[in-house]
Amino acid sequence: MRKIRIAMLTPSSNSVVEPWCYELVRSQTDTSIHFGRVEVLWIDDDPGSLSQFQDENILRGFDLLSHVKPSVIGWNGTSASWLGLDRDRLLAKEIYKRTGCQVVTASLSILEALKALKVTNIGFVTPYVGPIQKKIIANFRLEGFECVSERHFDLTDNFSFGEISEIEISCAAEEVINEGAEAVVILCTNLAGAGIARIVEEKTGVPVLDSVVLTVWGAFKSIGKETSWLSEWAPAVSKLPKSMH
Repeated sequence: MRKIRIAMLTPSSNSVVEPWCYELVRSQTDTSIHFGRVEVLWIDDDPGSLSQFQDENILRGFDLLSHVKPSVIGWNGTSASWLGLDRDRLLAKEIYKRTGCQVVTASLSILEALKALKVTNIGFVTPYVGPIQKKIIANFRLEGFECVSERHFDLTDNFSFGEISEIEISCAAEEVINEGAEAVVILCTNLAGAGIARIVEEKTGVPVLDSVVLTVWGAFKSIGKETSWLSEWAPAVSKLPKSMH
């Protein structure tokens, strides 16, 4: 049996993505996940914050991750949601050219899932400040999705995002759903939504798409591997494409 190696790059101050990725794939005994980090300390709408996501910084991280010869390589961060989704499309092409690996990103996996669910009116739960939230809403509108409800925790310190409790996240998600969202996106891989997605979805009947769960889904799907086991964490996964092959 060939070992599946998934390589993920994530922001340096993210404390959520690694433990949750390990937990999500625990049942997949043929799979290992390997992480690299790129320096990201705060998220705000200013040149200093935006400069943390310069391509050369991120690409260097992916070059190093390619040394473990992964089956798939991914950007487990959601920066393209406010910088522009084409950023991730171009990044994925460049990473593939440099490494020869299948490539996934959190933002593009979320976008693909929303399209597969055939929803239009969506809601967001994020840790970000208002100006960043407005950019996210505008970027997803360009992709055909209208944000009808949102909650943002109005934080800039990236580490602090991981300190937001599951109770706070689930309450925000339910509020967004109650205001008419056909699906809610927990947008940030440092927001601990993986543990509450199923609970909220089963309670409300509305799909809850967590960024970390969707990145793992995208990774397995990109290499033709079955993904229905992820519905234990997010029932909406059972409605999504199982593989790209």
